Amino acid sequence: MSSVSRPTVHPVEAPPLTDGPQNALIRVRMKDVQGMPGTRGSLSLRLTQFVFGLVSICVMATTSDFRSVTAFRYLVGAVCVQILWSLSMAIVDIYALLVRRSLRKQIIFRLFTIGDGIISTLTFAAACASAGITVLIDNDLDKCSENHCARFQTATAMAYISCFAMMPSFLLNFWSLASQ
Repeated sequence: MSSVSRPTVHPVEAPPLTDGPQNALIRVRMKDVQGMPGTRGSLSLRLTQFVFGLVSICVMATTSDFRSVTAFRYLVGAVCVQILWSLSMAIVDIYALLVRRSLRKQIIFRLFTIGDGIISTLTFAAACASAGITVLIDNDLDKCSENHCARFQTATAMAYISCFAMMPSFLLNFWSLASQ
């Protein structure tokens, strides 16, 4: 006899069978919460982030004088980064849904969580700065007749909505990462 360890096999309980095609629903594990990477909920959140970010950029780009205010330039830059992140994560979600793969690896959750946290913080800070400048122009300086206050406010509101659409993604990814 050699002193090599032998592998042991532990029996695994088979899942119960269904009664037929009418009861052949896809079983969802507890970890497949809608909104986590690779689910339809995650895809809808990513597309919502993308659409509201794109609207924010388009509204801000239609103004001629947004380049004169640093906060508005920061908003455009932050939302551009957020749009690229949301689009790339939506593509990952689409791929996972098409090939029916789950994205439960810890490294993927870390990437998604850190990315969502950084991007949402960046977008929220840019939206806050833009809101502050918009309030300054509108209420304190009373120069809305000379500027595009309604467009600035719309772009800022769309950036806020895009940021708030990213929060569930971040929180679910963070929760999943912490529970692993």
